[in-house]
Amino acid sequence: MTIARTEPDPAMRHEPSSGGLAIEAKRLEKRFGGRRALSGIDLAVPPGTVYGLLGPNGAGKTTTVRILATLLAPDGGWARVAGHDVAAEPRSVRRAIALAGQSATVDGDLTGRENLVFLARLAGLGRAAAKARAAELLVFGGALAGSPHRYLMFILPGTLVMAVLLVSMYAGIGLSTDRSQGTSERFRSLPIWRLAPVTGALLGDIARYLLAAALVAGLGVGMGFRPEGGAPGMLAGIGLLLVFALALSWAWTTLGLLLRTPQAVMSTGTAVLFPLTLASNVFVAPRTMPGWLQAFVAVNPVSHLVTAERSLVNGHPALGQIAWVLLASAALAAVFAPVTARLYDRQR
Repeated sequence: MTIARTEPDPAMRHEPSSGGLAIEAKRLEKRFGGRRALSGIDLAVPPGTVYGLLGPNGAGKTTTVRILATLLAPDGGWARVAGHDVAAEPRSVRRAIALAGQSATVDGDLTGRENLVFLARLAGLGRAAAKARAAELLVFGGALAGSPHRYLMFILPGTLVMAVLLVSMYAGIGLSTDRSQGTSERFRSLPIWRLAPVTGALLGDIARYLLAAALVAGLGVGMGFRPEGGAPGMLAGIGLLLVFALALSWAWTTLGLLLRTPQAVMSTGTAVLFPLTLASNVFVAPRTMPGWLQAFVAVNPVSHLVTAERSLVNGHPALGQIAWVLLASAALAAVFAPVTARLYDRQR
């Protein structure tokens, strides 16, 4: 493809800018023969903004983008990208931006990492710098912790919490399954403490929690996770997590006795846990979130649990957060254990 360049007409040179805009355009015009593709387009896009050009086919969206990317010269008006005039300073604009096409975005024969390295080299980075930048971008854009290792240290305690909490749902699912299959009736007919089957199942779930924790921790160590608190801090964190998971299990047993099927228990548990874990500090620091989401994360019990977990694993216990988790665990058990006992005793 051949791109023809023309010297900008003095009438098209930019006016004084108000400053601080990533993209600024005034009265952009473009004609193709006798057809007018653009007629007086104005743009003002602040930095860090996701900006969409919407319109039907032929409205001039592609033409506008090509002018801003210096692939077309405007016939009227002016535009600045990253502070550079697209007509007078095309090389400076190209050094400041990257254009991803609708179809030719990546090379299908290269891996994701190879595509990132390739584009980084095209942008002028050296081999080592390109590889380092690609590694950062492969970890959720590199904006989460600055490097894969630092992000691993950040995310693994949260992943540990999420894995064990999701497994805790099976306390209610198992009890609901026993009800639907008549197993609970057999237990109730035996000369044993009424809650022995429920309590025994909850204590047996500790093996599930330990297995989930061991898998996450083992994979993390294999990936390079080295907690500052060492083995004692890791064990303390897992211990606190087990206490909370056991207390939460009483809530799931209550659901297991209230809902008719194991599938209903699983669906309800998923609908509760997924928003709580995803809208928390498991994956990213709250300061990177919108203000309204930060407000929710601040009161989210999962966030408190993750913060306490991170503090123990990193060898710097946050006593306030740990106390909060212990009090929340006691409250869950105090509320839902009696409810489970009453519901289980009233089964017919």
